[in-house]
Amino acid sequence: MDRRLRRAPDAEWVLMYRLGLSRQRIADLVRVPPAAVGYHLAIARRQDPGLEAEHQAAAGAGPVPSRSPTDLARMEEVIAWASAEGRLPDGRSGDRSERSMARWLSVRRREAAQGTLDPAYSDGLAQVPGWVENRRKVEDEARWYERLAELVEFRLEGNDWPRHHDYESEREHTLGVWVHAQRYKCRRGELDPLKVKLLNNAAPGWQTGRTRGRPPLR
Repeated sequence: MDRRLRRAPDAEWVLMYRLGLSRQRIADLVRVPPAAVGYHLAIARRQDPGLEAEHQAAAGAGPVPSRSPTDLARMEEVIAWASAEGRLPDGRSGDRSERSMARWLSVRRREAAQGTLDPAYSDGLAQVPGWVENRRKVEDEARWYERLAELVEFRLEGNDWPRHHDYESEREHTLGVWVHAQRYKCRRGELDPLKVKLLNNAAPGWQTGRTRGRPPLR
């Protein structure tokens, strides 16, 4: 499959998700970054509040499992290893044990980004060098795609481009500040090319913004 960007939300990706496939599995099948699939699904969930329940039912998902003694032991292993090495495990390492710890941490990062990380892991992993900074990067990345989905929804409601000043609501202000930051980064060449393409595809005209000027004073 080619890598061209699709109009969000992509019906095929949404259908796969509705049938129980995970974001990662969909990304693997269609050969695009998982974050791109996540962006489409974020919009789809806003348009269809029942989508997530259908996905969970199709995937056979039950309650989130409680932490296991094995996982707690693995966490202690990761803490000890990272404290001794002064860094996080590398998933590309030639050492099988290190790769295994990196995979375990990857799952915890995903849970942290989704807001489902067990407090026991959150508290324990705070001792790992680089974990807090790494977790923030994951959360920031997830938040970027959430903001893009919110911007698309805002525009689909018939609103003009959100303003970061003279705004009419906190929602508009939040989105206005975000869009302003993306324009600034884009002008400086600091915005990820994939994100530029996603913005161009999902919100054409985002770099230009308002063309009608300020609304008349009331």
